[in-house]
Amino acid sequence: MNARILAAFALILVLASPSLPQSFKKKRPLPYEFGRVVLGSGSTRTGLAPVVFEHWFHRARFSCRVCHVDIGFAMRTGETAIKAADNMRGYYCGACHNGKMLSEGRPVFEACSKNATADDAARCERCHSLGKPLKLENEFAQFARPFPKERFGNGLDWQQAEELGIIRPADFVKGLSIKRKSLSIQQDFALDAKLAGMPDIIFSHKKHTVWNGCELCHPEIFMGVKKGASRYTMVSIFEGKSCGACHNTVAFPLMDCQRCHSTPPVQR
Repeated sequence: MNARILAAFALILVLASPSLPQSFKKKRPLPYEFGRVVLGSGSTRTGLAPVVFEHWFHRARFSCRVCHVDIGFAMRTGETAIKAADNMRGYYCGACHNGKMLSEGRPVFEACSKNATADDAARCERCHSLGKPLKLENEFAQFARPFPKERFGNGLDWQQAEELGIIRPADFVKGLSIKRKSLSIQQDFALDAKLAGMPDIIFSHKKHTVWNGCELCHPEIFMGVKKGASRYTMVSIFEGKSCGACHNTVAFPLMDCQRCHSTPPVQR
């Protein structure tokens, strides 16, 4: 694989794409910040700090499909429009953070309560934590210690960690998920690179279904299920479309070119 071609390709994308999102132009996030979502649309109106959601903590315990299909979180920040009243009724965060569901043998703390008192302030700040010097129960450095390491994103190879059994993300949560028959997993297939000399892409359905199932990607992100039905470019991916819906935010980032462009180009 020609590293110079990969570097030049990434540089071309940056220079030729004035519509790249601002998040791409910012400095590279620290490992524990990668995948972080800040929810602040309703918090500031009530005098609370915005909510900080850490993907690294949750994705070690649940597949993406549980949260984004069974519970119904949107794939873009702000689109779900979560309210405290929704949590109290058992939707969104309140589906798990209800004071009753068990995780590792302990009840998951309640997200929002109708009868909150002044003594509940510390509990509120577990989520409404932006800008607060809180000591977390689960620190990223300790959490990441047993993981195989990566160069980009938050520095963790999540795929290998799942394969080695270091993490076992649940794909079914009682009371939230529907039992489904397992579908036959399609074979890996190659996608031709459009840039001369660029390695071709190998797409693995098996690796993606472990985390996403089928319904997270089809039809919301990829309209068709037939090879070639969906059209996309690197510019559109950097804009958060198709592969960029996840690989711009939580999954390994797009700067890790070799993770996708992994085979020598076909000579034409």
